[in-house]
Amino acid sequence: MPWPPLAPPPTSDPSFVAGVLARHAARPRTLGLLLVRRGGWAVGVASEGRLLVHKTGSRYVQSRTAAGGWSQQRYARRRGNQADALVQAVVEAAATRLDAGSLHGLVPGGDRALVDAVLADPSLAAVAALPRGPLLDVPDPKAAVLEAAAGRARAVRVLLDQP
Repeated sequence: MPWPPLAPPPTSDPSFVAGVLARHAARPRTLGLLLVRRGGWAVGVASEGRLLVHKTGSRYVQSRTAAGGWSQQRYARRRGNQADALVQAVVEAAATRLDAGSLHGLVPGGDRALVDAVLADPSLAAVAALPRGPLLDVPDPKAAVLEAAAGRARAVRVLLDQP
């Protein structure tokens, strides 16, 4: 849940606590979605579980190879260049679609290293500073996966520490 934690309620009455939690979770929020995996990406803005704006794309990133010697180094350089091109494509899409001033939080998903590389770009500094939800585990980011992530972004994890 990409918003500040809920302050403890003034009473421990279960029905009161449940009501406070439900109102806190149900408050309308506009969230940025940033899903990146090797080979695909999706950027969107969602409000109340529905996508308002989105863009998806794909970029080929070669997988690891078992070749040794010079070939291995050449493939590693190629993979690095392809991953850099993927990150740049996502940065450009995110910069035009994610306005930090209108978002309550950011929900990342996919490959943590690639998401971190995208958010490290200076043009996304304000977006990177937004409160973040947990990293979603997503398959190849396509429009349907982004739509599902918009719904998952509103999910609330409840931790009960007493019986």
